[in-house]
Amino acid sequence: MEVCYQLPVLPLDRPVPKHVLSRRGAISFSSSSSLFGAPDPRQLSQRRGAISYDSSDQTALYIRMLGACVVFKQLLTRDVRVRSQVGFEPERRSSHPYLCIDFRTLHTRPSSGSTSAESSPERRVHRLLSFQRYLHSSRLLRGIPQQIPLHILDEDYTGQARCMLEKVGTWNFDIFLFDRLTNGNSLITLTLHLLNQYGLVELFQLDMLKLWRFLVMVQEDYHSDNPYHNAVHAADVTQAMYCFMQEPILAKSLTSCDILLGLLAAATHDLDHPGVNQPFLIKTDHYLATLYRNNSVLENHHWKSAVGLLRETGLFSHLPAEDSSLNMERELGSLILATDISRQNDYLCRFRRHLDQDNLCVSNASHRHFLLQMALKCADICNPCRPWELSKQWSEKVTDEFFQQGDIEKKHKLEVSPVCDREMNTVGNIQIGFMTYVVEPLFAEWTRFSDTRLSHTMMGHMRLNKASWGALLREQSSVAAGPSSPGTEPEDGAATGGSSSKEIPQGSRES
Repeated sequence: MEVCYQLPVLPLDRPVPKHVLSRRGAISFSSSSSLFGAPDPRQLSQRRGAISYDSSDQTALYIRMLGACVVFKQLLTRDVRVRSQVGFEPERRSSHPYLCIDFRTLHTRPSSGSTSAESSPERRVHRLLSFQRYLHSSRLLRGIPQQIPLHILDEDYTGQARCMLEKVGTWNFDIFLFDRLTNGNSLITLTLHLLNQYGLVELFQLDMLKLWRFLVMVQEDYHSDNPYHNAVHAADVTQAMYCFMQEPILAKSLTSCDILLGLLAAATHDLDHPGVNQPFLIKTDHYLATLYRNNSVLENHHWKSAVGLLRETGLFSHLPAEDSSLNMERELGSLILATDISRQNDYLCRFRRHLDQDNLCVSNASHRHFLLQMALKCADICNPCRPWELSKQWSEKVTDEFFQQGDIEKKHKLEVSPVCDREMNTVGNIQIGFMTYVVEPLFAEWTRFSDTRLSHTMMGHMRLNKASWGALLREQSSVAAGPSSPGTEPEDGAATGGSSSKEIPQGSRES
């Protein structure tokens, strides 16, 4: 829940009151203060909460509160920003002392005579979780506006979103459309709906205000600037995780605690993802790589960030710490750590060995937890198994994020990571390699475990998508090579661009 405060700006051509209040929040006025530095402490009220007005520079206000000196500077563009020179109170999760706030739009109502051109766009107040979060938010300090949509949706949009939630278990669920219908709140809306659908809120006696605050904080701590690793990806993985947990072999064996952990792990599995991979963090000596000793760096950070939000909101504070809450935090970490792609072969070999020996027992808690790990791994990389219209969008987004990292590496003269060089790779060849060596082996074993209609639908989509990318590559190659000589025939699928391979297999729309 965001709480907004309006700071009235006094007209510069009117005299300023000269009284000083004796309580916290007192206002005092200084005649000589540095524009960008901290005001002279001798010219501020001795009480915390003092506000100082600089008469020599009528564009600056100095506020001292909770031990921090905050400078409000009104720029020529009528923009107001906040810079804390000391930092926030220790219990705040912020690790960098900068916070940007636009006070112009808080509690304002457009007048009848104003035009849309005169109204200024709102800006989201960013919560800073880490230095990476600050880097993504720092563009506001450079004056680049961030536009967010209105918070009030038309009833037609909310009605369509509710209709989509009625089919949340279908494999062709369009998370991009759902995100638009929910005004960019797909992760919050979807996760809350699934928790209620399973009856977990009532069963675990979760406080709704704490739960709502937790989900809002989770969604905020995903970087919207990331083309792929953002809150929409987390919502997509959560929806896929729900589909897998609805498979008969799991639906009849998972406990309520298993389901709660599975949904929370899916929603938080990429929390505060910086948009670059682990090798990039290691070779740039990032503090996270040092903190986690180059071992599952991102996954450890996602897990610890999720635990931090759980403890900050107190979502499980009513549970016995020695029994339930700490154990749930550990198991949540075990699920998130399983999404480390560098450990893919370890999990796959273990899964294959269990299936070969036919010794998976769903009544065993450790075996159920392992199956949840495999389900989350499948949900995390299931994009190539979605229908072509959805899979293609995800493929372009993840490739865009790869190429952005490659551009950064080139700029700083670092070795360009594999698949991150836009001059050497294309979306098609990256996706074909990913499907061949990563996705197909994993989902082949999942189909052995859960031989259902959904599993066969996913395998069918993956084969069709792989063929579609191959057809697009052949078409691009033929265009680059120039027109073919008379009498030659193009390869099958090249002339049509693989349109036939995009057809949906029978029955998949209801899977």
